[in-house]
Amino acid sequence: MRLFYSPTSPYARKIMVLLAEAGKSDAITLEVASGNPVNVGTAPLAQNPLGKIPALEREGACALYDSRVITRYLDTHFEAGLYPEGARLWDTLTLEATADGMLDAAILMVYETRVRPEDKRYDAWVEGQWAKVDRALDALENRWMAHLHGALDMGQIAVACALAYVDFRHGVRNWREGRPALAKWEADFAARDSMKATVPPA
Repeated sequence: MRLFYSPTSPYARKIMVLLAEAGKSDAITLEVASGNPVNVGTAPLAQNPLGKIPALEREGACALYDSRVITRYLDTHFEAGLYPEGARLWDTLTLEATADGMLDAAILMVYETRVRPEDKRYDAWVEGQWAKVDRALDALENRWMAHLHGALDMGQIAVACALAYVDFRHGVRNWREGRPALAKWEADFAARDSMKATVPPA
């Protein structure tokens, strides 16, 4: 299998952390790719017509794309056990969706300054995206801490990667302020070997 990814992509990082936790980091060939909505660059269009990464190329089968599809597939393929059975699965999936929604908003904020011409930027729209992140952070602090402190699952990995990306691209926002429980959890989770091995380049 071949994974098209970027070392700075938080969606790809979720996959890399899963592979590390499963002890399968060497089982996938990595292919660096990049692009954005106005310049497809080296995006793997043959594997994903949407021009997005990550995309997982499989021998003799169609490529998979969207990080949640890929993580679910690899979890099953390698029997990693990061998607629990029973009622907890729905919480895990919702937590992963929350984390990915945070990433969607945070990345759109980056695109606003990197891709859109300066005279066409819309500050209120940027703040609207941050409001989504802010509400999700509050939900994590107030409703999800028990799950985050439970057995390791993909929801936790997704949240950790999302928080790390917010630090990476929006550190000035200081998401930790007023969220001591989440800040402590993030610091502990960031110390895992899988997280340390997948820190994006500065």
